[in-house]
Amino acid sequence: MDVRLLEATADPERVICTAARSDYSSGFVGEQSFAETMSTVDGETTEEKKRTLIGRLLDHGHFGPFEHPQATFGVKGISRSCMAQLTRHRHVSFDVQSMRYVSFDEVDPADVREGAMVVTPPSATDPDWVGRNQSGGAVDDEVVEKRERIFRESVTESVESYQELLDTGMPPEDARFVLPIGTGVNMVLSMNVRMLMHVADMRAAADSQWEIRHLTESILDHAAEWCPLTFAHYDEQMKGRKNRLAP
Repeated sequence: MDVRLLEATADPERVICTAARSDYSSGFVGEQSFAETMSTVDGETTEEKKRTLIGRLLDHGHFGPFEHPQATFGVKGISRSCMAQLTRHRHVSFDVQSMRYVSFDEVDPADVREGAMVVTPPSATDPDWVGRNQSGGAVDDEVVEKRERIFRESVTESVESYQELLDTGMPPEDARFVLPIGTGVNMVLSMNVRMLMHVADMRAAADSQWEIRHLTESILDHAAEWCPLTFAHYDEQMKGRKNRLAP
């Protein structure tokens, strides 16, 4: 999976702070400088004032101002299974590579056997991997070799059947029914800072499935650079607590 930040609100924490101060300011934030807007907030510098205010907002559950900045991410190679989990979240916008109009007729099934096109779960190749709902613990090499063989054969056969159906003239939108739920697609998604923290609450947790956890952690890495004060506080004070920040 490849996750990239495509576009984002410039200076998001200035936007957050401006929106928050507007709630308690007698003046109009559109007619005053940012320094005037932040004048009553504790701190020697603008950065310190932003850190103070953002920490106070998060600690007191005043999450509305975090709905203003928005980021758009591009995701390459997310499975349909993971996508189904992610799209359950409200207030996230999605565009997903269409399997109605994009066909995989040129994919070599031999490449699929080696890991192309279909996302391979770690439990199919790692004997020490233990998933949340796994009935047993780690397995020996013989068992994991059997898992991998069955998995590789199954997904390869599915892609071969898909391509055979395309060769008969069946439209891609119908032929896709035989493809596995692990088929990888590309996606663009957008969300505001509040929603991003909520998704992180729910999907970066230890009990989340490995793929969506990896996706969420990758998004958080970008968020830490884009909106650093907010996500430093989130990481230190809130992450993993199931805060459920959704509106």
